Amino acid sequence: MDIHRIIVCTLCRDLVTGIRSGEGLCTDLRARLAAHYEPAVAKGFAVEGVACMAGCSRPLTVGFQAPGKAAYLFGSIDAQADAGDLVRFAKLYASLADGWCNSGQRPAGLAGKTLARIPARIPGCPTTGRP
Repeated sequence: MDIHRIIVCTLCRDLVTGIRSGEGLCTDLRARLAAHYEPAVAKGFAVEGVACMAGCSRPLTVGFQAPGKAAYLFGSIDAQADAGDLVRFAKLYASLADGWCNSGQRPAGLAGKTLARIPARIPGCPTTGRP
């Protein structure tokens, strides 16, 4: 019954080392969600790897999405240093009815790493997705 998705690019290469760290980040995020949060939060998320998210100029890219919520795309993610902040954001995201939050609400380690916030599409509002 996963309703929230964390999507990690598996093709992004670290700019310095050239290593692809997306698969490892997926494994780490799953483990951290299971270890640090109540089962309801951890089971509410699916962590998936995808071949490309077109964030090549800001690797590693990670997205968050859920039905009826704003979606987020983060870039320049360090798989080791930012994993904790991604999990903290996951818990925040799960708590938000529409997924909408400002930069001050997001974990400090993700500051400057937001590439996009995409509004949810709301029935009756075909243009913006917001009331």
